[in-house]
Amino acid sequence: MLTAIVLIDTDPARIPEVASDVADLTGVSEVYSVTGKADLVAIVRVDEHDQLADVIADRISKVQGVARTETFIAFRAYSKIDLEQAFALGLDD
Repeated sequence: MLTAIVLIDTDPARIPEVASDVADLTGVSEVYSVTGKADLVAIVRVDEHDQLADVIADRISKVQGVARTETFIAFRAYSKIDLEQAFALGLDD
C-alpha cells in the first residue's frame, strides 16, 4: 500500500465543497481542513505507484475549486498505532 499526503490550496469560499468532492474520490481515504500553508490535506492510499498519478493529477487537481496541490509520498509509518498493528500481525492470543 502506498500512501501520499496531498496539500490542497483552494478557493476559501469553496473549502467545504472541495473537501467533500475530494473525499468522494476513489483512493482518497481522508480529507482534513487545516490551518497553515494549505487549505486541505488529503490522504491518498493506493496499491500501485501509477494509481497515484490517476488519483492526484487526474482527479484531485481537476476538482472545481482546487488551485494547486503539493504531494508528499510516505516512505515509512512511525505512528504508535501503526507499529502496534504491524507487530500484532499473525499473533494469536
